[in-house]
Amino acid sequence: MRLSIVIPTLDEAAGLEPALIALQPLRALGHEVIVADGGSADGTPDLAAPLADLVLTAPRGRARQMNAGAAQARGEALVFLHADTRLPAAAEGLIAGALGARCWGRFDVHIAGRPRLLRLIAALMNLRSRLTGISTGDQAQFCTRAAFAAVGGFPDQPLMEDIELSVRLKRLGPPACLRARVVTSGRRWETQGPWRTLLLMWRLRFDYWRGVPAESLAGRYPSQGGGTGVGPG
Repeated sequence: MRLSIVIPTLDEAAGLEPALIALQPLRALGHEVIVADGGSADGTPDLAAPLADLVLTAPRGRARQMNAGAAQARGEALVFLHADTRLPAAAEGLIAGALGARCWGRFDVHIAGRPRLLRLIAALMNLRSRLTGISTGDQAQFCTRAAFAAVGGFPDQPLMEDIELSVRLKRLGPPACLRARVVTSGRRWETQGPWRTLLLMWRLRFDYWRGVPAESLAGRYPSQGGGTGVGPG
């Protein structure tokens, strides 16, 4: 099963190169890496070009960028990876095995950072995801191309696109919840403070659940670049 790894970026030059270098062994195995840029002003596309199979420019917005990348993908499976998230070893085999039984899934997550609270937050994220079948972008969501097409891809909204994709995919079947962990940056948690960030995520998720439009919620979320998601909480 060939993987197409789609990475949305926006001004990620400072940290993108290590992320792409980590994916080179997968490229050597025949999988492809697609960088979908939202109009970076820091040279991100030029930096990504020698380390990706395709670099494209799409209308700004993580959902739009990932949809654009998926539209150009040639693999049987799509993996949506944030620029600040690293896949575990042998991810290709884990994903292929999972998609042999289910049409979509995600990994458990580990949040890298100094605060010990981040370990608890990650554990709660993983537990909540396993119980609800809802995953976030920080967990490296993956699915078959057929499933992605069947649900219409990511919704055209500025926030909670990962949550909404999970809701759509759940209609096709439950996710494969892999216990192998992706490692995602804790930069937003450390910048905003773990407790403050956690409470914000909970409020956003609750308001979205009760029907507040994503467009209204987006103004309350501190943007940290094209690769950082709103998932935790």
